[in-house]
Amino acid sequence: MSVANSPLVFELLASDGSARRGQVTTARGIFQTPVFMPVGTRGAVIHLDATDYEHLGLEVVLANTYHLLARPGIDVVEALGGLHGFSGWDGHFLTDSGGFQIMSLGRRPGGASEPGRRPDNPPQDAKSKVDDEGVTFRSTYDGTLMRLTPEGAVDAQRRLGSDIQMALDICPELPAPPDEVGEATERTHLWAARAAAAMDAARQGGIAGGQALFGICQGGIDAGLRRASAETLASIGFDGYGIGGLSVGESRSEMGPALHAATEVLPADRPRYLMGVGDPARIVDAIAAGVDMFDCVLPSRLGRHGTALTPEGRINIRNARFARDATPLDARQDGGDGRPQPGARFSRGYLRHLMSVNEPTASRILTLHNIAFLNDLVAGARAAVEAGRFSSFREQVNEVWG
Repeated sequence: MSVANSPLVFELLASDGSARRGQVTTARGIFQTPVFMPVGTRGAVIHLDATDYEHLGLEVVLANTYHLLARPGIDVVEALGGLHGFSGWDGHFLTDSGGFQIMSLGRRPGGASEPGRRPDNPPQDAKSKVDDEGVTFRSTYDGTLMRLTPEGAVDAQRRLGSDIQMALDICPELPAPPDEVGEATERTHLWAARAAAAMDAARQGGIAGGQALFGICQGGIDAGLRRASAETLASIGFDGYGIGGLSVGESRSEMGPALHAATEVLPADRPRYLMGVGDPARIVDAIAAGVDMFDCVLPSRLGRHGTALTPEGRINIRNARFARDATPLDARQDGGDGRPQPGARFSRGYLRHLMSVNEPTASRILTLHNIAFLNDLVAGARAAVEAGRFSSFREQVNEVWG
């Protein structure tokens, strides 16, 4: 795929070692990097809506093709104005192709006890069936047999109307046998080339809608395989590059060499996106390696279970020691951009009470707070790169999160 006429432009504004501070311009607008992108799997970040995205100052939100394909269906989302009209969000949407969900959910044993499955629905073999053409899988919702190909994933995301879409890939869960990782990586490359050809055809046909397409580098924790994967994807040519298949079971020390092997050869004039990483220590590690974009369900998942990200580390607000604690989650009145901090208004004692009586408001507040915390983290990283002090910033983060 030629990027000469790419709808996406990456501008490097500052660097400090390999750490980058940049700006991405798309057909929709501009967002700053490094950027953290909350995950709205089914078209919404759990407990939040587009008004919250605006108050948080979000620039990019994720949605997932696998889940939207199953419910409510691509036709419904398209008929209601695509993801932006459907959700009321005017900012950037990035859609995952669903490859990770097809593999991870496809490993779950089927059965009537599976969440979302009707009691009268008999057990099914939920394992995904992969061949060179694509993947066949059963919906995690109702067991319906579904099929997705690289071309089909491009078309589905085109109809969803996201601003950035991801090529269909295969993400092996780690640890995995080397031959399994190698086979998944090779097939990911074949699918990437087909996805690029499908996007080229959509652009030539005038139906791409200004969408950008990112390829996804695989290779597990094998640095040589990672480097070869990045080189292969770069030779195909994409608007940006995802780095997938990390933070899926390997240690932080194992992730580092594989990540560096990819970023060292990925094109410097294209954004790099480390998929599925939301831990502060891994984020700053990846920024140091030259990564620009991050996503993770971590802030909302932790929030639902009573855990807050704070300058002192993770705290479980259910702990009895917070029962009479009048301290807010975040003593700052704003994060430096004039926006009120969600954690500044409510005491830890109040939030503990809400959690103890199963009041959903607590999960909402904690989700808002956790996302704001990660927004502040990447904003701090941007400022540190600009000031040439990213190493000290990283050390400060690792003192708490390392």
